[in-house]
Amino acid sequence: MLSSTPRTALGRSKDRGRTDHEDLYRVLDAGLICHLGVVVNGCPMVVPTCYGRIGDTLYLHGSTGATSLRGADEVCVTVTHLDGVVLARSIFHHSVNYRSAMIYGRPRVVEEDEERLAGLHAITEQLAPGQWNATRPPTRKELAATAVVALSLAEASVKVRQGPPLDEEEDYALPIWAGVLPLRSSWGAPETDPAMAVDLEVPEHIKTRTIPIR
Repeated sequence: MLSSTPRTALGRSKDRGRTDHEDLYRVLDAGLICHLGVVVNGCPMVVPTCYGRIGDTLYLHGSTGATSLRGADEVCVTVTHLDGVVLARSIFHHSVNYRSAMIYGRPRVVEEDEERLAGLHAITEQLAPGQWNATRPPTRKELAATAVVALSLAEASVKVRQGPPLDEEEDYALPIWAGVLPLRSSWGAPETDPAMAVDLEVPEHIKTRTIPIR
């Protein structure tokens, strides 16, 4: 069961809440980008960034000079998948089908080299499984310029909405079309870097890359 805290307890649409850790993992593992919310000099800032998960720890990375990763006391990370637009008979009941996760916590800057490499590996594999072993590993200079932050998944909430519109009972008889406009994501054909020094085939792990929709 996911932990329930004042920050993660759902105030509205409680029926959309999910409480199993596997629900949280599915939302995170299906994503590519998260939004990192921090307060910098008294002002809120939300930064889109890549992430990766190892067990119950989320890893994020950025430049060592990034304001969003430097000295953040508490952060909020969100991942959202839009699955469709829900078109009701009334404007009031229009909605969207979605899967979302929200994580609160105190970020930990990863200092130990082995864990930093593991975090960067997880982030790379989140974007393109198989890519870590297909490329040159980072140099010490590159690692020194890269900040890796770990965030526990101990305080998290998950919300999911699926299905058709929910109209007022008296509105179901209205001659108005209602339903769901599904949204699906897919990859295009790989585009080879024109600066390639030699002519190479697209690697198999890139050819077969897909986004899990469910």
